[in-house]
Amino acid sequence: MTRSSTRPTSRDVAQAAGVSQAAVSLVLGDKWRGRVSQTTAERVREAARELGYRPNLAARNLRLGRTRTVLLVVPALTTEFFAGVYTGAARVAAEHGFGVVLYPSPEGIGPARDPFASAQTALDGVLASSMAADALTAIRGDQLPLVMLDSDPTGSLGAATVNLDIADGVRQVAEHLLALGHRRILHLAADVPSWTFDVRARELAARLAPVPGTELRTARAPISIDGALAATETALTTPGTRPTAVVCDDDKLAAGAYKALRRLGLRVPDDVSVTGLDDLALATAIDPELTTVRLDAELFGERGMQALLAVLEGRQPDGGDIPVHLVVRGSTAPPRTSA
Repeated sequence: MTRSSTRPTSRDVAQAAGVSQAAVSLVLGDKWRGRVSQTTAERVREAARELGYRPNLAARNLRLGRTRTVLLVVPALTTEFFAGVYTGAARVAAEHGFGVVLYPSPEGIGPARDPFASAQTALDGVLASSMAADALTAIRGDQLPLVMLDSDPTGSLGAATVNLDIADGVRQVAEHLLALGHRRILHLAADVPSWTFDVRARELAARLAPVPGTELRTARAPISIDGALAATETALTTPGTRPTAVVCDDDKLAAGAYKALRRLGLRVPDDVSVTGLDDLALATAIDPELTTVRLDAELFGERGMQALLAVLEGRQPDGGDIPVHLVVRGSTAPPRTSA
């Protein structure tokens, strides 16, 4: 076959394969099973490859009433974690002819402003990452397909939820510290009203409670280094026995805890062990390098987009949380004395 100087059409493919245009549409739309033979389908695909035929997505979208555009809503763009989520989501979207618009909703709380005149007419669906439930009311629309990331699966507004196994990550942190001999723990908790941080607090308390002699204190801080510094300094200078380990909800909080400990003349991990959660680039930039839980942000974005595509196609998304794992580095060690 020879390639035409003009853009090949479905009619050209039909003539080259010796079939009708309807058959070409069925095969290239992946709706041929039970309607044309496998041999015919292979002939159509081969003709399309030889001719360099590509479907006219713009015309197809007009017929389907679809924009092939998805909105990814994230709490903020101040961490590379959400950049990874976007990268993974955009990669899967591109493989299916979709584009992704990234939209940060400040603080992840309280309703996000609709970035379009009408989200329902501009979008095919929404991926919402780590969002408080009421942050989505303005953008969802009555019929817009929604997949929630890092959200409570039992109370989700979405057609599906995709989660990292945060609870298991916290269990791994707790088991690591308990095995080292720590019994007095300070939880430096993110002062953000969201399901994912509730899970961290609940799982940490549940893991420590059955172990004799454990003491768990909580200090809340905004997710910032300065906020974490202030909260840690306050917690460690209040009367009482000093914790031997600080469990942080986020690597940025851990960096703030490092600064507070140094201001107080304490060393990590000799005097106090510190753990984080995320495994951001920051985790290996601080000294000693941070023991933390690695979250695969790109895989998270990929799985989220795959779930949304399944919803759009009327399929049931794959289930199961995404595994996470503890990366042990230099910020944890046995306490000087047992509790």
